[in-house]
Amino acid sequence: MAYHNDDAVLDIHDRPGFGQWVGLSIQHLFAMFGSTVLVPILVGLDPSIALFSSGVGTLIYILITRGKIPAYMGSSFSFIVVMTSLMKTAGYPAIAQGTVAVGLVYLIVALIVNFAGSAWIDKALPPIVVGPIVMVIGLSLAGTAATDATMRAVSATKSVYDIKYFIVAMVTLAATIIYNMYLKKFISLLPILLGLITGYIVAIFAGIVDFTPVVKAAWFSLPNFQIPFLTYQPKLYLGAILSMAPIAFVTMTEHMGHIMVLNEMTHRNFFKDPGLNHTLAGDGTASIIAGFVGGPPITSYGENIGVMAMTKVHSVYVLGGAAFFAILFAFIGKLSALIHTIPSPVIGGISFLLFGVIASNGLKVLIDNKVDFNKKRNLMIGSTILVIGIGNAQLQVAGMTFSGLAIATVIGILMNFILPQNAANEEAPVDAKHN
Repeated sequence: MAYHNDDAVLDIHDRPGFGQWVGLSIQHLFAMFGSTVLVPILVGLDPSIALFSSGVGTLIYILITRGKIPAYMGSSFSFIVVMTSLMKTAGYPAIAQGTVAVGLVYLIVALIVNFAGSAWIDKALPPIVVGPIVMVIGLSLAGTAATDATMRAVSATKSVYDIKYFIVAMVTLAATIIYNMYLKKFISLLPILLGLITGYIVAIFAGIVDFTPVVKAAWFSLPNFQIPFLTYQPKLYLGAILSMAPIAFVTMTEHMGHIMVLNEMTHRNFFKDPGLNHTLAGDGTASIIAGFVGGPPITSYGENIGVMAMTKVHSVYVLGGAAFFAILFAFIGKLSALIHTIPSPVIGGISFLLFGVIASNGLKVLIDNKVDFNKKRNLMIGSTILVIGIGNAQLQVAGMTFSGLAIATVIGILMNFILPQNAANEEAPVDAKHN
């Protein structure tokens, strides 16, 4: 007889009634909505495609994991730096190839895990590598957030400082912080969405929102899918592939962290059943599909895990319902147009907190794992990753550009394997001397 977690209101394979299903699924949709649409807004992609990708990706993930893991897949923040750079230099086709490459890395690792286990992943990505890389992802975007929050575009090539923009950004930031700190129960899981709404309302009163696109938009319309050979002729963007693919190893650690939380919450071991190979394959396939339709890379979402922890509703049918509604919302033209009218200072205000939280999570990795920076090895690895990544020390070879984040990731992994545990002028720990 299959295990049933009686502590849950709805366990993984429990089916809710129709009305309950609709309400619980839309609740999950709201939890992921703010973050999932914010990624394409920051990069310059179509938010409706990101919604569509997250919905389809979630259904694919549930299928590949045999309906055993209640997880929702949404737009990944880890690739924003590289995607923003690629959008400016090569456009979406380059991002598409990078996104597909990320998915393929997941599938390759899933295949290796299937035959060799997963212990090698921990060796390649210890906390001293993962922590600084996550910090780079957040801190390297600080300038973008500041520009969005202060500068108003007056032409295609010129921007000017606008005090109204700064005020709107600060109000948005303050509101998001307040929602994070003082709200309770389910609504406390929606600080990004509520912050966006608050900032948007303030921006309306400040006179910096143009509703013309919403008025002109149809109620139902196809997202602006970017499909190779149909909407564009693809060519090889090796620089994009090599810039985005290494970062997949970083997001894998986040993926495995989410699985650990789900294990604890549902009283199961998903690393064994359906297996880490299946969870990685599901995540990777979701990103490949996103790449072929015009969306950003996909990853599991902590927001939705938070909803499950609070409501004790773990049903895959509810997560599948959220995916269905995400796909449906992607075809509502006025919603897509409304998202596009969100002004930059609102995005900037949210980004101040969001990018900082990403960086702080990298610091948290170091603290939680008690990484000792008195050891020269750790100091060398962390320092090199931070400066190369935040400074965006790009490598340009034969017409290809590799982002600082990608280079920092690769160098960090190599340094971890090459450097000895102790420098020549350092004493080994006392316990190591006796071994």
